[in-house]
Amino acid sequence: QVQLVESGGGLVQPGGSLRLSCAASGSIFSIGAMGCYRQAPGKEREFVAIITSSGSTNYADSVKGRFTISRDNAKNTVYLQMNSLKPEDTAVYYCYAFIKETNLSKYLQHWGQGRLVTVSS
Repeated sequence: QVQLVESGGGLVQPGGSLRLSCAASGSIFSIGAMGCYRQAPGKEREFVAIITSSGSTNYADSVKGRFTISRDNAKNTVYLQMNSLKPEDTAVYYCYAFIKETNLSKYLQHWGQGRLVTVSS
């Protein structure tokens, strides 16, 4: 059984910063790409960022230059540092990871529970 547990987020004023963390635990053999999507009220879920197992990253144009994704492979954790936050960044943020469990032969996508980020004055 594998779990992704998110932490961080909350309320911040425009221009502020927040960091989201997402830790994987359980019967993990290997972790591939990790990343983040978000869903704003009344909108579809959208891609935010991804980091591969080798550390390559990619970002949505809307967050490029403001958000930074990183990972600590020893802790099975991915981080999303969010700077220069704007009201339009308000959303529930969901992390994900492709994980190969010890008793399985392929990678499966797992999701965190979601964390609300509110950017408002």
